[in-house]
Amino acid sequence: MAKYHWQSQNVKQSGVDDMVLLSKITEDAIVENLKKRYMDDYIFTYIGPVLISVNPFKQMPYFTDREIELYQGAAQYENPPHIYALSDNMYRNMMIDGENQCVIISGESGAGKTVAAKYIMGYISKVSGGGAKVQHVKDIILQSNPLLEAFGNAKTVRNNNSSRFGKYFEIQFSRGGEPDGGKISNFLLEKSRVVSQNDNERNFHIYYQLLEGANAQQKEGLGIMTPDYYYYLNQSGTYKVDGTNDSKDFQETMEAMHVIGIPVQVQAQVLQIVAGILHLGNISFIEAGNYGQVESTDLLAFPAYLLGIDPTRLQDKLTSRKMDSKWGGKSESINVTLNQEQATYTRDALAKALYARLFDYLVEAINRAIQKPHEEFSIGVLDIYGFEIFKKNGFEQFCINFVNEKLQQIFIELTLKAEQEEYVQEGIKWTPIEYFNNKIVCDLIENKLNPPGIMSVLDDVCATMHAKGEGADGTLLQKLQAAVGTHEHFNSWNSGFVIHHYAGKVSYDVIGFCERNRDVLFTDLIELMQSSEYDFIRSLFPENLNTDKKGRPTTASSKIKKQANDLVNTLMKCTPHYIRCIKPNETKRPKDWEESRVKHQVEYLGLRENIRVRRAGFAYRRLFNKFLMRYAILTTETWPSWRGPEQQGVLHLLRSVNMDTDQYQMGRTKVFVKNPESLFLLEEMRERKFDTFARIIQKAWRRFIARKKYEQMREEASDILYNSKERRKNSINRNFVGDYLGLEQRPELRQFLAKRERVDFADSVNKFDRRFKSIKRDLILTPKGIYLIGREKEKKGPDKGMIKEVLKRKLEFGSISGVSLSTRQDDFFILHEAQYDSLLESNFKTEFLSLLSKRYEEVTKRKLTISFSDRLEFRLKKEGWGGGGSRVLMFQRGSGDMSQLKPGGKTLTITIGDGLPKSSKPTRKSAQQTRGGGRNYTPNRGYQNGAAKFSRTPQTNQRESITYSTPQRPSQPPSAILPKLGPQRTQRAPAQSQHHPGNMDFLNVPDQGMSGMQRKRSISQRPPPAPKPQPPPLAPRCRALYQYVGQDTDEISFEVNDVFELVKQDPSGWWTGRIRGREGLFPGNYVEKI
Repeated sequence: MAKYHWQSQNVKQSGVDDMVLLSKITEDAIVENLKKRYMDDYIFTYIGPVLISVNPFKQMPYFTDREIELYQGAAQYENPPHIYALSDNMYRNMMIDGENQCVIISGESGAGKTVAAKYIMGYISKVSGGGAKVQHVKDIILQSNPLLEAFGNAKTVRNNNSSRFGKYFEIQFSRGGEPDGGKISNFLLEKSRVVSQNDNERNFHIYYQLLEGANAQQKEGLGIMTPDYYYYLNQSGTYKVDGTNDSKDFQETMEAMHVIGIPVQVQAQVLQIVAGILHLGNISFIEAGNYGQVESTDLLAFPAYLLGIDPTRLQDKLTSRKMDSKWGGKSESINVTLNQEQATYTRDALAKALYARLFDYLVEAINRAIQKPHEEFSIGVLDIYGFEIFKKNGFEQFCINFVNEKLQQIFIELTLKAEQEEYVQEGIKWTPIEYFNNKIVCDLIENKLNPPGIMSVLDDVCATMHAKGEGADGTLLQKLQAAVGTHEHFNSWNSGFVIHHYAGKVSYDVIGFCERNRDVLFTDLIELMQSSEYDFIRSLFPENLNTDKKGRPTTASSKIKKQANDLVNTLMKCTPHYIRCIKPNETKRPKDWEESRVKHQVEYLGLRENIRVRRAGFAYRRLFNKFLMRYAILTTETWPSWRGPEQQGVLHLLRSVNMDTDQYQMGRTKVFVKNPESLFLLEEMRERKFDTFARIIQKAWRRFIARKKYEQMREEASDILYNSKERRKNSINRNFVGDYLGLEQRPELRQFLAKRERVDFADSVNKFDRRFKSIKRDLILTPKGIYLIGREKEKKGPDKGMIKEVLKRKLEFGSISGVSLSTRQDDFFILHEAQYDSLLESNFKTEFLSLLSKRYEEVTKRKLTISFSDRLEFRLKKEGWGGGGSRVLMFQRGSGDMSQLKPGGKTLTITIGDGLPKSSKPTRKSAQQTRGGGRNYTPNRGYQNGAAKFSRTPQTNQRESITYSTPQRPSQPPSAILPKLGPQRTQRAPAQSQHHPGNMDFLNVPDQGMSGMQRKRSISQRPPPAPKPQPPPLAPRCRALYQYVGQDTDEISFEVNDVFELVKQDPSGWWTGRIRGREGLFPGNYVEKI
């Protein structure tokens, strides 16, 4: 049976994810585990925090946006090993600790280092935020890859896309974690590849891209032929690479130049230089009387044209050289004619210099595009040429392998040596583990004195020998034998020397060492290029040739030594992460596993020692103060600050999460945690804390936004009636709810609506017939129309006698001609429709009208006609012979807030007192001093529960979740009001007393303190009822006809058929009741008295 990863779905468990868990720690067990996973298409494996990556030689399916989402913010053990987990860990550590991070990707040529670097940059680009400026930086970071690969990568026998230069890419971040800058440092481009390649290898990709991808106009302008025409390309006989589309890659390279911001005319000159180098290589020389001479002068014209120089001058500088001679204090220049070999060397030196300076320009162009004035945080990605052994290994391989030796030393220093030394310093019990320290090999190569290293001997030979060729190289071999011949990691052979590197023995051919190390470009060639008609080409050669030269010229080996040590210093300042890349075969085919090759890499990468140190050691260590700072939030004693010794604070935190004592040790300045799982426990608890706080903030924010939205809706609704109709003081500031019927729980009403039909408004209204008799109807407004639902008794069938909901009327928006209202403060309105009109009364008419207006305009593309008059007419439905006709409503001024109805024949006279002026507007929350917007109380009653509490589903626990606030009032209401309430009102005290849950005085009548003030305020905001005698022992009761969900802190909620005590009936329609021990307001038209 296949096992599956415990967290990720459908991920088969193959071998062990983390080789620290291997039962046997031998090279064979490590190789077997890697093979098992590789054959199951799992290329990533951990050794603690170190990621092992095996090159699959095919595209794997797990690098999509889904994986990015999966690994973002996840702990390492939650998902299978992945480069995204390491990338996320780096990014989060940078943000959390405020420390620069770097990832060192090492492995031999063809092990997959460049692809790994691309995935890291892609992941960080995806998960980091930012606007347009940040996106521009991200684009440049991602586009720098195809550009530098085109000019810096080539096919070798070991790798079809081998980096022939080293790069350290620093992505710079703002304090908020957005990538807002970057910097590339490049090392030792393999210039010799421009002029010669081994069998089955290619020159740099850009040459083949240009030949395949250039358009007809470019081909003509640059003199482009087939690759076999050019001497610089035809030496190896290899022009194509499997799986590489040079033409498509050329378009990507040009696009990258555009994104990075290289001007179009400079792009053209970049291609001119590339083509010019190819044509330069075709200039060949013949020996004529010991002097070199251009074989075919016709071939001078095209490179000279492309480089903007004079062909005769080009010929002159290739075949002769100006030399300064000093004699008796005098200095004079003489022209020396070169022989054929020297002329060929000069041509190649010019080609290499042009290409190397062009490459430096491209790196500088990228840096200019993303440079940032000051550094904050950074993540460095080191992608450098891998350790390599060829049939013939020259000076370039020597430098490449030296840099890899230095990187291996960093790995040893930080993961094996430093870790063990730290345990000793901190007083942690520890048994030392043996390992090979390659510092001895690094010293052999780079030592200055006692004994001098290979590079120092090489520089001395170059300084004292002026001749070219075998003479200097032979002297080098003799001097090396004398200086380091007895070194245990050095041997010499007849045409070179052998170094025992950490990754194996490499034989170096000494021929060409001195020549390539001197790396001098003759002043004649610099002068020649400074005479170019193109500004861009002149800018690549900025030297001032008039200054006197003092001291030794810088050699290639001293340059790479300085760069390597600078790089080590940079990496040491960062928190390092490691990816060890393994190449499973030399065939470059998927699922091909060469056991001996992999075992050799496992040995020289020191994976076995790495596992042993990790198993015996501690996964996590932190300074006491940093640990406290990170996890202080877990306990009230440590947050916001711990008062006491830091060590005690750390112990307090570890005990608070019940961590086993064998899982950690306390050092002198640091805490050491054994397993990652223990650390993840702390992290998860910290996340939960933050999650709780985030939810509180989100809740407050959503409430605020919803409140704003409903305030805006209320104002828009108010505009409909502005200057046309008096307003009710009880409702002008009330909250808008929309669904007052709770349709989510009312299937008997929803049956008339389409499936998932949205409800804008639902309320129980009074509908008046031809005799002005009122009957209850449920009014529902949706985007499709208006529904009026009534109830009828079944007259036959099995349900005979039962009351059923019936759709009485459905109004399409297109058939509605308008709405009429009076100018008084009443709640009547008439819906005018093509067949007949409907006279309705609703407490929530303003809300209904505003929503109806919006829907009407959306559907009909015209505004709803709303008219105001104190004489309204509505047409009746035609019924039989005597139906039809119309009725009239007359509105007159009276007294009180309740409408008095007086029918007389075909006219209904409605009398009502004055409301608020027609110009009244709702009061904004910020402007209110007191609680605003009630029903039968003063208008300044705020939205205590805010719009966020509105729900279309019944909130059964709303009563428990309410939080009472105590807003300030300008003055306290007179206490004379209090006795009028009668003793039964004291029941509200417990609910109000939530302000002081620990104070038992809330059991008394709360006429003093905050609860008393709250009570007085809530009383003062309703019209004081007339004094009543003591209520009889049995209070009146009522039964709920409809469900009601309380929308504010002083309202009660109830379900259909709930029976509860009726405390007080108020003429405004808002009654007071008591249910389940809680007293509050509710709409009287939702109940019947019993």
